[in-house]
This record gives sequence, C-alpha cells and structure tokens, in this order.
Amino acid sequence: MVRENALEQGQGRSREIVLFGLFTALIAIGAFIRIPVPVCPFTLQLLFTTLAGLLLGSRKGALSVALYVLLGLVGVPVFTEGGGPSYIFQPTFGYLVGFIAGAWLTGKLREMSGSWSFGKVLFANLCGLAVVYLFGMIYVYFINNFYIGKTIGVWAVILYCFLLAVPGDICLCILAAFLSKRLVKALGIHE
Repeated sequence: MVRENALEQGQGRSREIVLFGLFTALIAIGAFIRIPVPVCPFTLQLLFTTLAGLLLGSRKGALSVALYVLLGLVGVPVFTEGGGPSYIFQPTFGYLVGFIAGAWLTGKLREMSGSWSFGKVLFANLCGLAVVYLFGMIYVYFINNFYIGKTIGVWAVILYCFLLAVPGDICLCILAAFLSKRLVKALGIHE
C-alpha cells in the first residue's frame, strides 16, 4: 500500500514536471504563431499562459510563465522579437510581466471556485486577461513617454493596446475555458 502511494506520488510529480516544461515551451511557440487580423495581429501566447494557470494552478502556472520570461531575458530568442536583457525596454514587455500575473490570477480564481464549469473558468480567464492588459497598457504608456521619448496619450494606448486587440484575446479566453475541462480529463489532472 505504501509502495503504491509512493509510486502514484512519483508519477504525479513526473506529470507535473512534464506539464510545467510543456507549458513553458508552448508559450514560446505561441509567440511565433501569429494569427493575421487586420490592424492588430495576435499570437497564441495568451491561450497557453491562461491554460498554464488553469491546469497547473496559480503558483506553478505563474512559475511556468516566469520561466518562459526568464529564458527570454537571458537571451534565448523566445519572445516575438528575439530575447535578451534589453527586451525590458521594449514597449510590449509589460504584457510579458502581465502574463505571469494573469496566469496566477486565473489559476487562483479557478482554485477558489472549486469548479470546472465553463462560466466560472471563463470568468477566471477574463480576470486574468484584464490583468495582462493592465500591466501591458501601463508599461506601454510609461516606457513610451518616459524612456523612448515618444509621447503617447492615454486614449491612444486604450485604442491601440486594448480596443483593437482585445476581441481576439477574448476569443482565446473562451477557447481556453472550452479546452480546460477536456484537458483536465485527458491529462489526468485532479479536479
């Protein structure tokens, strides 16, 4: 009995490690899967960061996303425009930080709800999305106005960094909510 429990725990731990690495890799791949949409093309990063929070949980999901960001900052070209420590001066770097916070919040809300119902998972996803946009838009505003020297107003940030981009990301949140329950069963993750 004790040996069987130890074996199950070992298998569960191995599955967690594999999923952790898998989501880090999927986020990197998602940066290069661009869906052409007029004016504001988007990537699949949000889908994978959201699923990381849902399926790995708040802490491990956020850590998986943080590992992706760390890999990019040390020079592995996993970001949409390369990598390296200077990437923190890119206007879009705030979204990367937002992905970490968004994965954590998505996972935490899902954990607190105790449910995999579509509505509750979608709510968690949309809250995570709001955090990603909050971090991203604030960073775009400050990096442009105070570092790059390109004056950009609040309305321009809202228009270009939210209104034009959010419809596609809402679709990704819906897709993540739809996929999550199926992936939980397929991957043998405890509900």
